[in-house]
Amino acid sequence: MGEILNTGRAVSREEAWALLSEYNQDGFHLKHAQIVEGVMRYFAHTLGFSQEADFWALVGLLHDLDFERYPDQHCIKQQEIMRERGLEERLIRAAASHGYALTVDIPPEHLMEKILYATDELTGLIGAVAIMRPSKSVMDLEVKSVKKKFKSANFAAGCSREVIERGAAMLGWELDELIAQTILAMRACEERG
Repeated sequence: MGEILNTGRAVSREEAWALLSEYNQDGFHLKHAQIVEGVMRYFAHTLGFSQEADFWALVGLLHDLDFERYPDQHCIKQQEIMRERGLEERLIRAAASHGYALTVDIPPEHLMEKILYATDELTGLIGAVAIMRPSKSVMDLEVKSVKKKFKSANFAAGCSREVIERGAAMLGWELDELIAQTILAMRACEERG
């Protein structure tokens, strides 16, 4: 990957949350952003990028910045919004890359971008499976339960199986490995509360 000229400024977690909340009021979208934030932080630590964990988490938090207000311009409008706020270019690119082959032509290149691409839709599917369980939790969720629902196209139909599979391929991981690791990431988030 060519180095991105990192113009713009870094953003704090508080500033990122304020920006997200300005463009998103739906509790579901805000919760999804927090889940992806936690999943990205988990993967940064487990994949040897602990020094970048805050950045990975911010990318996760802001990845759907424009989705609630501008669903037809998802991953397009958010770039404009972030640039207007002077945010750093690598954050803008990373957040937008999860719309690759859907709404933008920004391929995930860095490992962090590939993780975001692979886990964004998957966290939704795993969450939908978890709430169907008596525990309503990922703490006792197994890969086979997710795989069963993954194969059922009508279950959580808004979660693109194609994107999840493409993301696993980008990472060079088997689907089962991606699901297992994402469950562990979501457990870590649930444990933190």
